[in-house]
Amino acid sequence: MASEAMTERIKMALASHERPTVTVLSSLFAVHDALGHLPQEAIEEVAAFNNVTINDVWGVASFYTNFRFTPAPDHTVEVCWGPTCHIKGSTAIMSGCMEVLGLDGEGDTDNGKVSLKYNTCLGACSRAPVVSIDHRLRGGITPEDMKERVSGLMTDTDGTHA
Repeated sequence: MASEAMTERIKMALASHERPTVTVLSSLFAVHDALGHLPQEAIEEVAAFNNVTINDVWGVASFYTNFRFTPAPDHTVEVCWGPTCHIKGSTAIMSGCMEVLGLDGEGDTDNGKVSLKYNTCLGACSRAPVVSIDHRLRGGITPEDMKERVSGLMTDTDGTHA
């Protein structure tokens, strides 16, 4: 996307604040929600919008691990790592995912298709082990089923395999 078009999208996101209190953090969330990541232009525009320095904005943005600074992959897979899921087999599920995706741990695949993350709790302990595929929970999943689903994500861009 051209820089001018990106800047316009960022400005629209900043102007859309519905809450009366606007902070650097709320501004970053507004832009991140609109774009799915925080490009360099976002840091600069948030600084100007909040009348603070780029360093002030970067300090907030880099503190929170939920902000991405590069575009997100097509699909997101989160493996619950909470105690119940861990006991019920999330280690094997995570290992299978990493094997299929060619990763050594959390991260994005080289082809930009899938992002793999640990999640400390997906809040569905009764369905353990639980994973989230593109924000849709799947419980009682087996390592074999998970490998098949993740393999499908590597070739399927619309998420129908999830």
